[in-house]
Amino acid sequence: MHAPLDLRLLATFVRAAHSGTLSATAVQVGRTQSAVTMQIQRLEDALGRSLFHRSGSGVRLNGNGERFLVYAERILKIHDEAISAFSDKGLHGSMTFGSPEDYLSAFFPTLLKSFGSLYPDIEIKVVSAPTVELRTLLHSRQIDLALVSTPNANSSEDIVRTEGLVWVGSKPTLALHEFGDIVPLALPASNAMDHRAACDAMATARLQYKISYASNSLAGLIAVARSGLAISVMTEEAVPSDLHVLNAPLPQLPRLGVLIAFADTERSPAVDAFANHIRSVLPSL
Repeated sequence: MHAPLDLRLLATFVRAAHSGTLSATAVQVGRTQSAVTMQIQRLEDALGRSLFHRSGSGVRLNGNGERFLVYAERILKIHDEAISAFSDKGLHGSMTFGSPEDYLSAFFPTLLKSFGSLYPDIEIKVVSAPTVELRTLLHSRQIDLALVSTPNANSSEDIVRTEGLVWVGSKPTLALHEFGDIVPLALPASNAMDHRAACDAMATARLQYKISYASNSLAGLIAVARSGLAISVMTEEAVPSDLHVLNAPLPQLPRLGVLIAFADTERSPAVDAFANHIRSVLPSL
């Protein structure tokens, strides 16, 4: 007779199945890689079956693993629902939430504090990445939900807020001659919407520019803007109080739509609760 399955082992297995690497799984579950390896081995021993093909590049579900994943996700979901239904403390569970860094900086402290006061027993892990990377993580089900940007602020999608992109500098106004008529820009990496929007706007306005600094680190962009060596682009809510929003002669930048996107999997009550909380709170922040 098989021993009862440990829910912690199931949770680790599900994360490993979606991430494809034990190192990423270790970060997500807050354990060392060796501990994750031991947990997977314990689960396989309990089932009497191997669940993964292992290689130097990571792990991949074998036939047993693909069949067991369906059961593991169902067990974890039912467990969370049962605990929530019969607990005086409300919802339980955990999730991994993704967001671009500027949204995290501007909104997440308030969202987390208010949500935590309502649901203190829900654990939220956070992943910071540009929208294009978050879409990939959602597709591979490495994260459960994310705030992502869309270039069409009037999209028919579930837009919960719009955010204006702005030029940011160390001085209140910009004199183009200060840079010799070629404006140095500090932008997110080229796969980010902010980067494309800035370059398109400069090209449309026929202003010469060069990419002096490219990074997905908001702190890095802010530091370069503070130095006065380049002009940066960020969402208006993310602009620190010591920097300035610049207008003419720089061209106007577009507004982005902010929406909630989900992994293609059955959503837990905890994920639905956090998504509803974002819809309720984010528009007024």
